[in-house]
Amino acid sequence: MLIIAGLGNPGQKYAGNRHNIGFMAVDAIHRKHPFSPWSRKFKGEISEGELAGDKVLLIKPQTFMNLSGDAVGEAMRFYKLGPESLIAIYDELDLPAGKARIKTGGGHGGHNGIKSLDAHCGKDYRRLRLGIGHPGAKELVHNHVLGDFAKADAAWLEPLLDEIALNAEMLVRGEDSQFMNKLALATSSTAGNDAAQEKKPVQKSHIHQARNHAQPAKLPTTGPMAEMLKKMFGGKGD
Repeated sequence: MLIIAGLGNPGQKYAGNRHNIGFMAVDAIHRKHPFSPWSRKFKGEISEGELAGDKVLLIKPQTFMNLSGDAVGEAMRFYKLGPESLIAIYDELDLPAGKARIKTGGGHGGHNGIKSLDAHCGKDYRRLRLGIGHPGAKELVHNHVLGDFAKADAAWLEPLLDEIALNAEMLVRGEDSQFMNKLALATSSTAGNDAAQEKKPVQKSHIHQARNHAQPAKLPTTGPMAEMLKKMFGGKGD
């Protein structure tokens, strides 16, 4: 049996936050596969199902991010599971938006949800980190993490979540390289489209085009304008 824990904060207020991408990923898996309806247990929302022939428990801790380990640890103790049976999905500031990495064990990198999991569940569990990008300055981190994804983020966020869900069986089987290739292809195709847009020649305005292709202007030789030009430039006429 495996537990897939998506990390986030409960409540509608936080639903669209970057910090809740773990919840979003688990919700996507739940939608794409035959899991039971969400119910409340282990201080979280849980759903049971099967992936790649293994029983899987999805869990979204309802303890708030900093106490995620309270919920996940309780579930692991109930089922008598060790850290090798846990996959945690969460946001990663130090990865560019749309990028993903997976590894077993490691440090918490300042992520309070992971600090809590480490304390309650041990450290040798698999960690699927989903990049949300860094705002560039430490004082901006709080608002960035607890801010909602922008509408433009849907261009990479939706393909990423879809691909995680579609290939969840690879994740369960431990086919991490193949799984990561699927995610990379999904997000790189989006990036490729962006790059293609950037390489398109910029459409110049009609005025700019006219300036570039204009013929040398013909100056008037008679009339008031011709007289004014003669005075300005010293022209003596023909």
